[in-house]
Amino acid sequence: MAAPERGHEGHAGRLVPLAFGALGIVYGDIGTSPLYAFRESFEHADLSVTQANAYGVASVVFWALLAIICVKYLTLVMRADNHGEGGILALTALLLPRRGVPVGAKRVIIALGVFGTALLYGDGLITPAISVLSAVEGFEVATTAFEAWVIPVAVAILVVLFVVQKRGTETISRVFGPVMVAWFVVLGVLGLRQIFHDAGVLRAVSPTYAVAFFADEPGRAFVALGSIFLVVTGGEALYADMGHFGRRPIQLSWYALVLPALLFNYFGQAALLAGSAGEDVGNPFFRLAPSWAVVPLAILATMATVIASQALISGAFSLTAQAVRLDYLPRLDIRHTSPTHIGQIYVPLVNWALMIGCVGLVIGFRTSSNLAAAYGIAVTATMAITTLLFYRVVRDRWGWGHSKALAVTIPLFLVDLTFLAANVPKIPVGGWLPLAVGLGLVIQMTTWRRGRAIVAQVLQRGQHRTADVVADAAARGVSVVSGTAIYLFKDPELAPPALISNLRHNHVLHETTVVLTVVTAEVPHVAPDARVSVHATGGSVHQVVLTFGYMDAHDVVSELRRVRLDGVPLDVDGATFFLGRETVASIPEGEMSQWREELYMVLHRGAESAARFYQLPSQQVFEVGTQVEI
Repeated sequence: MAAPERGHEGHAGRLVPLAFGALGIVYGDIGTSPLYAFRESFEHADLSVTQANAYGVASVVFWALLAIICVKYLTLVMRADNHGEGGILALTALLLPRRGVPVGAKRVIIALGVFGTALLYGDGLITPAISVLSAVEGFEVATTAFEAWVIPVAVAILVVLFVVQKRGTETISRVFGPVMVAWFVVLGVLGLRQIFHDAGVLRAVSPTYAVAFFADEPGRAFVALGSIFLVVTGGEALYADMGHFGRRPIQLSWYALVLPALLFNYFGQAALLAGSAGEDVGNPFFRLAPSWAVVPLAILATMATVIASQALISGAFSLTAQAVRLDYLPRLDIRHTSPTHIGQIYVPLVNWALMIGCVGLVIGFRTSSNLAAAYGIAVTATMAITTLLFYRVVRDRWGWGHSKALAVTIPLFLVDLTFLAANVPKIPVGGWLPLAVGLGLVIQMTTWRRGRAIVAQVLQRGQHRTADVVADAAARGVSVVSGTAIYLFKDPELAPPALISNLRHNHVLHETTVVLTVVTAEVPHVAPDARVSVHATGGSVHQVVLTFGYMDAHDVVSELRRVRLDGVPLDVDGATFFLGRETVASIPEGEMSQWREELYMVLHRGAESAARFYQLPSQQVFEVGTQVEI
């Protein structure tokens, strides 16, 4: 059974504009990798510059782009969309709602998804740093006097980029298409210009050159794979950002412009190196240009890398929002920066953490060559995890037989494992950094998830159903006062502790009482007319469940304005919101180890309050504290 097409892809009139807009996402790491990937393939593997090696590297690049980007992502994995959204979290969520999946399998799926997500943060931290630094290094080609200014200029560009994030991405988005079209056209023209001098390089499309490359120098060729992989690191970004534009626009922009431009440029660099055997050509990318064009090319490359970094940062914001709404991370301050585009958000904590990390990497590693040594290890692991999850999709969701599923996924997985193995030598020289970041986030995400489950269990002990509590209050003759009270609680069936405390201490029940539960579904979007569910509990008490997708803005107040209780609009403006606020304490006999309990308490204290997270009117919020021991 084939995956369904998404609805917005059917508008042919929008396809070309969407394709140009998609260029701002498609290029990602892929579009800026010509700045450093081909050069690092030789430097890190200590390859001699010969025609055979140049052609061999070009052949491996060609087949890597076809196998990983064209076949794996654009043809196969992008068909596994979760209601139009892509990315490893969306892929994980796509598998979880299936009934009959054993608990152990669900745990493995969740673990793989969380680990892959965390690794993306680790590698994503390096992308802005290496992209901007490699572009600024182009000015050194024009004049050696600029050498002392590379680090300060790169740091300044990064700082400005992160500082302007709070203004939203709409302004930068307006220039995505034109700048990236110019960038890819220039990439292609530069490559073609060199290919005209050595058309023989086009023979490298034959896989025999890649085979001969490994046969002649197997050890060095294997090491070179770790840098050759840099040309395809944007594959996961393509998949993750599929929801912004749709699969077909991304495919159109890839095959019509991006892939030809990249291949021309890589083959042009190979021709340059093949014709310069024994000579030091420095940075082959900038040497493709005539001397008068180096400075304009460096300026254009800097603009392209800024957009690359912008796409990465926006992706990190989006990924964080998904993780928060799926309860893998504590509630964070998430700000919407556009009144018309729901996906444009700003997460201050993530923004400043990325800025500090990127600036630290530029200062610490100092050159793009040094950074390339740390780049790629984490995303190769994420790609392998994506293949494993994709296998479950084709079996469980598409109904493929075991043999067919293995025939498709095993070759992809072997390619992933080969590149992963080639990146392992990077671990001691910097590859440990993204792995450490990823491991730290895995610990944090799993600790938060487990801690939240324990707190929920503790709160449910001795709890009673809302209907029973209301019936008991009525039997005791509790006073009914005018006004509207809205109690937020995670479980719609149980009475909120704030409601029980109000009845116990104040002996009152509001004439309109709503027990409100906000649910995040494991789908990216929930239609507005399907978000609100209202059930009468008894008397003047109603249960209201608001269901959002993990990519939807949780605008609770706006949704409550649409609620009707017995045909009467809910008085949101005059209501009092009662929220529970737990104070968590660690006990020796707790269900988690002591250090994880301490970590959970730190995360809990730093979490955004429910009132601010759901953007409730602060003057209408009343918080009730509860002591919880874990």
